[in-house]
Amino acid sequence: MRNLVLQRATAVASLVPVAVWLGGLLALGAIAAPVVFSTIAMPASADAMTVVFRRFDAVAMSCAALVLASEATRALVRLPFATTDHVRAGTSVLAAAIAVFEGVSVSPRIASLHAGGAVRGLGEAGMELARLHDVAELCGKSEVALLLAVIVLHVVTLSRRGG
Repeated sequence: MRNLVLQRATAVASLVPVAVWLGGLLALGAIAAPVVFSTIAMPASADAMTVVFRRFDAVAMSCAALVLASEATRALVRLPFATTDHVRAGTSVLAAAIAVFEGVSVSPRIASLHAGGAVRGLGEAGMELARLHDVAELCGKSEVALLLAVIVLHVVTLSRRGG
């Protein structure tokens, strides 16, 4: 009974930040960014979205830390770890690593290039900006896929254990 309660509690402790993280990625990538970039002229649209993405990076990395903390808690209290648990933990680590890479490397470089006047696709700085934008999009899409997998793996794990 104790294990089931701990499994449920750590699942909730992981799934709430996964929901915030995933929802933010979808809201920004599928709604906010396309609308802002299609309705607001450059460079104001890029100025606005740079601030939004930098703030969301902090949210995503915080959520990633909470997800990883819940996985670490499972190990510390010695909950049984089946194959699906290992896959879920590994998937969580990979999603977190991508969020951190994007938040500490990709987004700051995009912001710096934009602040320096780079225009995507124009000149050397603009080509680098375009490349980094593509990397950021790949990171976001990868995080979405991995976070969906984390949710599915939680459901599978809990359903197998009667959770």
